Amino acid sequence: MKIAILVGLFPPKWLAGTELATYYMAEHLAQRAHEVHVITSLDEGLPEESSEKGFYIHRLPRTKIRVAGALIFWTDIIRTIRKVSPEVVHAQSLGIAIPALISKMILKIPYVVWGQGSDIYLPDWFTKLTSKTIMKNANSVIALTGDMKRTMQAIYDRNIVVVPNGIDLKEYTGDPSVQKVKGDEKRILFVGRLHPVKGVRYLLQAMKIVYEKMPDAKLILVGDGEEREHLETLTDNLGIRECVEFAGRVPHERVQDYMNQAEVFVLSSLSEGFPVTILEAMACGLPVVATRVGGLPDVIEDGVHGYLVRTKESNEIAETLLKLLQDEQLWETISKTNKQKINEYSWERVALALEKIYQGSIELNPPAM
Repeated sequence: MKIAILVGLFPPKWLAGTELATYYMAEHLAQRAHEVHVITSLDEGLPEESSEKGFYIHRLPRTKIRVAGALIFWTDIIRTIRKVSPEVVHAQSLGIAIPALISKMILKIPYVVWGQGSDIYLPDWFTKLTSKTIMKNANSVIALTGDMKRTMQAIYDRNIVVVPNGIDLKEYTGDPSVQKVKGDEKRILFVGRLHPVKGVRYLLQAMKIVYEKMPDAKLILVGDGEEREHLETLTDNLGIRECVEFAGRVPHERVQDYMNQAEVFVLSSLSEGFPVTILEAMACGLPVVATRVGGLPDVIEDGVHGYLVRTKESNEIAETLLKLLQDEQLWETISKTNKQKINEYSWERVALALEKIYQGSIELNPPAM
């Protein structure tokens, strides 16, 4: 099959969940002998046309003029779709799906749209306005989790297939050269954007409680974002600077090192779709403490793979972290369970599921416009 994948941002500059998932998805579809074309925005210093890992990348300029810039970008995407002439177009969120919808109307190419998280749980005004039309006319609609499926069906009631994000298991076979931090230090790891929706301020408040009861605990924050300055000030005000490290943005290949040196992975988010970092942490054998939001309960069974806590509840986060850090037998049990569970999320399985969805979309008679 010839497949065009639309995504707003893409590595190497952008390394958030959707961007990384798109990269691995394209790689594994290409490994299955499909011709894959990723169509995305152009980043400074990168070529407009390139290829890697067996797939093609088309990077299109995008101006910062809000409405006009979006219209020009969509027009360029449609021109690239016409040039590539794929059998199916895959939109990696409702927010990037307008060119897929238009290309179906003009070029008669079927399209698939995959909800990713913020486009479903925290949509901007334009996504709210267009999501029903996009879902109605898509040949197939995919959700990352059961919770996301129900939320999408509230927008437009139709058949939606659940396909979770995946992980490249070959990258997580265990590296004996990476050892746990020597001594008694217990590392708690967060990986993600420093953005208000990630609830890091509540995690810092929880860390103050943890540190008072366990002085050898340390919180590592991997990632950067607009809230960093505020969070650093909060850290100082809480008096926990010596037990909190702002690691900043690090290359994706280094994230596994941080995970291998940690004891617990934590996500204090106010809203989430299906973060790949959860799978990466489980693959490294880390118990997970996460808020009970979005698709997280679909991945984390409370008391089995870690613990689910309420949002904004710093005391509950702290109590749960202390439970895992202080009970070695509990930690070992959950760690082994997570290493077994992760086999369900291989990119090979995801690519096979997508392949079947694409084929069905191509064979399906297009719905009335």
